[in-house]
Amino acid sequence: MKLSAKSRYASRILLDLALHNEGVPHRVNDISERTGITVPFIEQIIKPLKHAGMVTSKRGASGGHQLSRSPENISLGDIVRIMEGSVELSACLSAPDLCEKTDVCPTRAAWQRATDAMLRELDTISLAELAKGAPNCCQLSDDYFERDS
Repeated sequence: MKLSAKSRYASRILLDLALHNEGVPHRVNDISERTGITVPFIEQIIKPLKHAGMVTSKRGASGGHQLSRSPENISLGDIVRIMEGSVELSACLSAPDLCEKTDVCPTRAAWQRATDAMLRELDTISLAELAKGAPNCCQLSDDYFERDS
């Protein structure tokens, strides 16, 4: 399984917003400059993140985007589920009718266990954790997230 560019870029965009979480919206152009993601792709990715309640947006000259939840409360699992929709390792997990052997397949349970393990692990990795491991040029102080609570 390989994640789409949308999932990878959504993670980068949200991490950028977490690193610059000063309570003010950030313009798409600024996000683009910091992340290297094109403005049209950011605008495309922001829509489902807004719909899911991870990002809020404000129009106008002082407008832009910002996190609507604390970085501790946004996991890679959340992001992947929003951007990918179905994340099962085998199509038969979400659409059992695709295979006539679903009920007797000896490997279906293994694919389910592996999918569950992957999602459990992604759910343990928060934006706050990623921000603390960011390069020195954009690393936050140790008390940053305690202040944001």
